[in-house]
Amino acid sequence: MLKYKLLRRRLSISAPRMTVRTHVPWPLRAGALMLILAMSAALGMWLYEEGKRFAGFGEDLRSEVSRLKGENASLAADRDRLAAAASSAESRLNIERSAQETLGNQIRSLELDNAKLKDDVAFFENLSASGPVDGLAIKRLQVEKDTIPQQMHYRLLVIQGGHVDHDFNGELQLIVTLQQGGKAVIMNFPDGSPGTDAKAFQVNFRFFKRIEGTFRVPAGASVSQFEARVLEKGAVRAQRSVTVSSS
Repeated sequence: MLKYKLLRRRLSISAPRMTVRTHVPWPLRAGALMLILAMSAALGMWLYEEGKRFAGFGEDLRSEVSRLKGENASLAADRDRLAAAASSAESRLNIERSAQETLGNQIRSLELDNAKLKDDVAFFENLSASGPVDGLAIKRLQVEKDTIPQQMHYRLLVIQGGHVDHDFNGELQLIVTLQQGGKAVIMNFPDGSPGTDAKAFQVNFRFFKRIEGTFRVPAGASVSQFEARVLEKGAVRAQRSVTVSSS
């Protein structure tokens, strides 16, 4: 009965498992181990060489980056130097242009002054030929459009002739006749309005005085007649008028 139970236990599922191993001789095991070690060593050497190559490439890359940074810094320095040179050249050019413009303005001013002096010389030559002047007189009166829109420029010459033993002190009065909207409009200078420089119309001289100035007219108006008067203590001592062309 006991033998039957033992036999049934061995044949049943609950019987202990058995492992069947093939017997490998130790020389073969040793050879396989040596082969694995050799393969591991070869893999290690390959990884080592690859690491060295990669490290060398990284060094070359860092060297190239450093070189490019140096070239970039050099180019930036050249750019700044050229920009400074261009700015300096432009400054010198602006200075030269400003100097030329100033010189041109001075030349034009001198040409105008020279023309006025020539005109004065011719006038005084004609005046001397026509005989002496007795008393106060306006011998020349001109009015024309200025370079500024709606502005007129006038010039006149006042002479005190005869026996002159004192300076003349008086004032200038301008009477301007305008044509505006088909009607005649009268303007007086100085008009006494705020901002009027009354001193600009004071006249003080001994023998002669050249007077010039400007005045503005309303938009759309044109000057048809211009009259200048020299007053002394409110009394008119000399006067002269001219007709102004509309062209």
